[in-house]
Amino acid sequence: MMVRAGARRAWPSGVFQALLWLASGLLIAFIVLPLVRLAATSSPSSLISAAREAEVRDAVLLSLQDAAITAAIATVLGVPLAYLLAQRRIPAPGLVQAIVDLPLAVPHTVAGIALLFLLGRTGWVGAPAGHLGVSFYGSQWGIVAAMLFVSAPFAVNSARVAFEAIDPNLERAARSLGATRAHAFRRVTLPLGARGVLTGAVLVYARSIAEFGAVVIIAYYPVTAPVEIYNLFLRSGLAAASAASVLLLIVALATFLVLRTLASGSWLWIADRDPR
Repeated sequence: MMVRAGARRAWPSGVFQALLWLASGLLIAFIVLPLVRLAATSSPSSLISAAREAEVRDAVLLSLQDAAITAAIATVLGVPLAYLLAQRRIPAPGLVQAIVDLPLAVPHTVAGIALLFLLGRTGWVGAPAGHLGVSFYGSQWGIVAAMLFVSAPFAVNSARVAFEAIDPNLERAARSLGATRAHAFRRVTLPLGARGVLTGAVLVYARSIAEFGAVVIIAYYPVTAPVEIYNLFLRSGLAAASAASVLLLIVALATFLVLRTLASGSWLWIADRDPR
C-alpha cells in the first residue's frame, strides 16, 4: 500500500518516542525491581554466611558444573541440526523446527514427568541403561538430561540464525575450489557462524543453571542450587532462602556476563582467520 505524500503521522514524533521509552522502561523495571528488592534483603554478612554453608556451596558448584556439561552437549548435538535447518537439507523442516521449539512451550514439571517415563528405572532408556550401571533417576545424569531438554532450543535456534545469515555463495565458492562439504563447513561456515554458536551455548548455560521444575522431578538429589533454595524456603522461610538466592544470583550473573562478553567480543579471531 502506498502512503500519500504529505500524509500526517498517527502521532507526533515526540509522542511516539515517549511511548517507546515508556513501554521499554516498564518492561525493564518489571525485570530489575524484583531483583533489586531481593538483593536489598541480604547483607554482606548474610551472603558470607550462606557461602560458608556446605550444602549451599555444593549445590551452587553442582549447578555450574552440570550447566557447563549441558551447554557442551547441546552445542555438539545442536549445531549439526541447526546447519541442516538453515540449509533446508532436512525433510519437513517446519515440523522439525516445531519439535525443536516444543520444550519452550511444555511446562517444566511436565518435561520432568516425561523424562521420568523415558529415563526412569523402568523407562524405555532408563531400564536398559540401568543394566549397564547408568542411572538417570537421582543422579547427575538425570540433572543434565533435564537441563538439556529445556535448554536445547537455545543452542539450535541461535546457531541456525547465524548460519542463515551467511551468504551461501561463500560455501559454494569453497566447494568450487575443491573443498568437500565437510571441509567447507569446518573452514568457512562454522567460523563465520561461531558467534551465534557460542551465544547459543551461553544461553543454554544460563538457562540450565536456573532450571528447577524438570530437575526436581527426575533428580531431586543430588541437590542443585534452585532445589536447595527451595528446600531452605520450606525449612527456614523467606529470610534464609533470600541470602542463598542472592548468592546464586551473583555467581550466575557474573559467569553469564563473562561468557556473554566472550561470545560477542572481538576475541573470535577464528572467524577472520585465513582458511588456507
